[in-house]
Amino acid sequence: MELIQNKPDLSSYLAADEVIDHDHPLVRETAARLARNAADSYVYAQLAFEFVRDTIPHSQDSGDMRVTWRASGVLEQGTGICHAKAHALAALLRAEDIPTALCYQRLARGDGDGHVVHGLVAVRFNGAWHRQDPRGNKPGVDARFSLDGERLAWVPDPKSSEMDYPVLYAEPHPAVLGALKAAPDRPQLWQTLPTAL
Repeated sequence: MELIQNKPDLSSYLAADEVIDHDHPLVRETAARLARNAADSYVYAQLAFEFVRDTIPHSQDSGDMRVTWRASGVLEQGTGICHAKAHALAALLRAEDIPTALCYQRLARGDGDGHVVHGLVAVRFNGAWHRQDPRGNKPGVDARFSLDGERLAWVPDPKSSEMDYPVLYAEPHPAVLGALKAAPDRPQLWQTLPTAL
């Protein structure tokens, strides 16, 4: 699949905004702490990925009812669904000048009732984009940081109307962000997350 930037200028994938607020002190402090242990930007990207994947629980897995969406809020509250964790990882990577995009998949819901849009990121290294999924591992899910072939949480099954969206967004998709910002809790969010883009 060819990944397509929704903004032609690569600097758009380094920008700070309301959601990917890598100018926030907590994001800057976290990035600086991770960078101290990194020999280069590739090692930093892997450390940031593993930090978000492993130390910020996916709220569905942990049973946390809170909804987070801003990168600094995800780091502060230590919880989030896939989209929120993708926002946090994007902020940490952009804080160290690594171009990072938000991207999406359409997956069947775990309960088999319809579909949901799943969020992940893509990082730019060596002139190419590489998708990464910081969702968080659990039995049956083993996502890894990789620039040599994707190691995502899920591979969409076209027979189940699942798909990878090829667009690389510089900001969160409005339908996803709108659902995150409006939901008072995770059970409500599950009812309003988009089923397709």
